[in-house]
Formats: sequence, C-alpha cells, structure tokens
Amino acid sequence: MILKQVRCAKQASRELMMLDGATKDKAFHSIAAALRSHHQKIIAANKKDKDDALKNNLPQALMKRLSVDDIKLHEIIRMVEDVARLEDPCNKILQTIELDNGLVLEKVSVPIGVIGMIFESRPDALVQIACLALKSGNAIVMKGGSEAKHSNKVLAQIIQNASTSAGVPKGWLQLIETREQVKELLSLHEYIDLLIPRGSNEFVRYVMKNTNIPVLGHAGGICSIYVDKEVDLNQATDVCYDAKVQYPAVCNAVENLLVHKDIAKQFLEKMLPKYRDAGVELRCDDKSYSIIKSRGIANPSQIKKATAKDWITEYNDLILGIKVVNSSAEAIDFINSNGSHHTDAIMTSNKQTAEQFLNGVDSSSVLWNCSTRFADGFRYGKGAEVGISTGKIHARGPVGVEGLLIYKYKLRGNGHVVRDYVGKNAKTFTHAIRGI
Repeated sequence: MILKQVRCAKQASRELMMLDGATKDKAFHSIAAALRSHHQKIIAANKKDKDDALKNNLPQALMKRLSVDDIKLHEIIRMVEDVARLEDPCNKILQTIELDNGLVLEKVSVPIGVIGMIFESRPDALVQIACLALKSGNAIVMKGGSEAKHSNKVLAQIIQNASTSAGVPKGWLQLIETREQVKELLSLHEYIDLLIPRGSNEFVRYVMKNTNIPVLGHAGGICSIYVDKEVDLNQATDVCYDAKVQYPAVCNAVENLLVHKDIAKQFLEKMLPKYRDAGVELRCDDKSYSIIKSRGIANPSQIKKATAKDWITEYNDLILGIKVVNSSAEAIDFINSNGSHHTDAIMTSNKQTAEQFLNGVDSSSVLWNCSTRFADGFRYGKGAEVGISTGKIHARGPVGVEGLLIYKYKLRGNGHVVRDYVGKNAKTFTHAIRGI
C-alpha cells in the first residue's frame, strides 16, 4: 500500500506552495554538500546495482545509463548547484489586467501539486527530477528502474534528509519500488496531479491507457537528420556522427538519416567509413543500399535492407536507418509520418530550405546544422529536465521547472460587485493590460 506515502506527499505539497525561494536554495546547497560527503556510500550502492546487472546480462547500453562513477557524481552535484542558481519560478506575475479602476487581475505561476514520476535505470535522473520538483514547489512520488534500486534508495535518503534539515516540508519526496505500487499509483487520481513516465514506448502507452491522471511524456524518440543537397559536407559528417555515436542509448540520438539524392553518393562515401569504424549497423533503403554496395564503403556484415518497421523503430543502439530522398519536402513528409515528434534536424547551407524544414516538421525540437543530442534540458539552460514531452499540452520538448508549473488567477478589488456591470447603466470594463 502506498496510500500513506501519497497522502504524505499531498500534505507536503500544500506546505511547499508557501515555501520561499531562499529556503529552497538553501536546501539545494545542503543536498549538494550531502552528495559530496556521502560519495563512497553512493558509489558502493551503485556497485551493487552494477554487479546485479552483470549477473542478469543487462545490455551494455543500459549498463552505461546505470553507472555512477566519480565523473558522473561530479556532474550530478553540478546539476544540483545549477538548479539552485535558477530564479525561483513560483508566484511570478505572468500578466496583470486592470478590469476596472481598483479591480486588478493577476495571472500567477504556481506549482502543479504532486507529481508521479516513473523513470528508467538512471540514478542521476532521480536527482534531476527531485531537484526540479523542489525548485518548482512540487511534491513528488518516484519509481525508478529496478536495476538501480540500491542507488535510488541511497540517493533518495540523502536528498530527503538534506532538504528537510534545510527547512523543506517532511515527506515531499516519496520513493516506491515495485510494479504493484505503480499500478496502485495510477489509480490515485485524487492525490496525484500529473504523471510523467519515462521508459519504453510500450510502458508509456500502458500508463496512458490505465489512468485518469493527466500524463506528460513521450512514447518514443525516433529522431531523424536530413542532409540537404546544399550542405557543408565536413559539418554534416561531424554532426551526423555525433548524433548517432556520441551516446546512442538515449531518446535524442538519431535513428534515421535522410540524404538528398543529389548529394547521396558524395556524402555517404565520406560518412560511412566513420560509421563503419564505430560499429554502426545500417538499415538501408534500395537507393542507399545500391550506393553502399557498389562503392564498398561499409562492411557487408553491417548492412541490411530496411523494412517498413525499421523507419519507426527506436533502437537506442548503434543501428541507423538510411534513406535517399528526392527533396526537402519528401524529407519533411517522411519525418512527420514516421517520426515520434521528438527531435529532428536539417543540415543545409540554404537558409530558405532550413526555414521551411524548421516550420514544416511537427516536432517538439527542430534543429538546423547541429546534433539532435542538444535536445536536453541541461543543454537548453533549464538546469536539468524531468523528461521530454512530445505532446501538445502545457509543456513540450525538454521539460524543466516551467513544465512543472501551472497558474492561478488572483483578483483584487475594493468592494466591487457584478451588478454594477450589467443592465441599462452598466459600467464598462477597461481590460487594460499592465504588463507581462
């Protein structure tokens, strides 16, 4: 039963709404200091997780996500300090409208309340998510991947203890551990205000189908790069390599590479030896397959003909689809039809073509002459992210603190009554916008 935990989080959320920014920032510095002082404890817990993962033959890509070493822990601590430096986003006046003399309406940012967060086997994600929840004044109920259970438990305890000692309401962070608890969480719509699932497409779809709680997330990271006929080949090669090879096990790594027919032979001859040396397996349409075979620019064992399923598969691995297209319009149509509306990019030196692509591709992030790997909350200057939303609700793309806020209206008057504004001699509203 997690009802007690969720109720505790709900009570804490009401207290968090009143918490000032200085107290929250004090908590972040306390959390950063605690992570430093418990360095060995964190590394030891993570070693238990990695040892278990090796016994269970966890794929190498997931092992990389799971691992916390000295460098990763330093990055986690830096992230906490970066979030502390962000301006307090709560209770900011977003808009002021004077309805009439002395009757003033304010639109003000406020926390959502209690966030339910289910995420994959990345211990650093727990710290990111917890810090963004705290910065935005939300309580959070978290379920991490079972592969990271030891790491998650230690990190959650450290954050809970450090934050409450700095004045944050007790119970604002709750950790649950089993699939049965997740099922129960999905039914607690009277306590949970928003669910954010991160994981496989199947899991995200399962969450969406089995809850009445609003869900924010993405059901896939099928990202594409289109290489236009007018392009800097050196630049395109570097970017396309980075987007696939730098870290293939993440949702913003490229899965499909589209190449204009006029530049296909030239670009593939330059690009594919780099992919070959990195061990990238290729899924090719007929045109690219013919070019690659005739030119001998890839190992035969690394080339396969693409099926329709390949274009809609998120590999999270060193596997890449390659397709030759006739125009930028065809590339846009392919991406909108087969992509997941996550992150897509164009490589071109033609500004007009770039703008058509940026406007025509219906994704949460659309990039020009840069790697899809930039689609990230930290890199976007949000301090960190709770996830990436491909939906079209209140938040889209990398979701930082602003995605964990909603707003309320505050109306201040001086004895104003509605009857004065109706009837034959009704007063007129001014509706004067004072500022945003």
